[in-house]
Amino acid sequence: MAGLRDQLLKTGLVNEKQVKKAQKEKYKEQKCQGKAAGTDEMQRLQQAQADKTERDRLLNQQRKEESEKKALAAQARQLIEAHRISLVEGEVPFNFTDCGKVKKLYLEIKFRDQLVRGQLAIVKLDQQYEFVPRETAEKIRQRDASVLVLLNGPTADNEPSSADDPYAKFQIPDDLIW
Repeated sequence: MAGLRDQLLKTGLVNEKQVKKAQKEKYKEQKCQGKAAGTDEMQRLQQAQADKTERDRLLNQQRKEESEKKALAAQARQLIEAHRISLVEGEVPFNFTDCGKVKKLYLEIKFRDQLVRGQLAIVKLDQQYEFVPRETAEKIRQRDASVLVLLNGPTADNEPSSADDPYAKFQIPDDLIW
């Protein structure tokens, strides 16, 4: 490049002043390009840092949610273990559904009646069915509803009949077992 400058000076197409002016402009241009390249690099670094911070925040949030879930499951487990009622196997069958399958337990008549009236609930703990009082079942539902298998609502004998129910006029026998 210096050879071209010298040739242009010898031929008289440019003078020394024009050459220096062109060199200064070229220097400024290169400097600006260097700064622009530096700012682009800084922007990329800042963007990468922001992305990493966002990923870390989401990961921390996910870990926190998992630990809260585990804590609630542990609380539900403690409630079940502390308040479970040991039932003696009886001769009256009691049917209920769990995960879309009909299950059958043989209970004493008083426990079956308590389940039907909603005074007792069935919960699942380690692939085994346990029985807990209604109050405990409500607490368990607040913490981890997935372990609650059956909780009937409290029933009243004098419930108003629905006008649309075609079987409302028929009395349900007391000894009917489902």
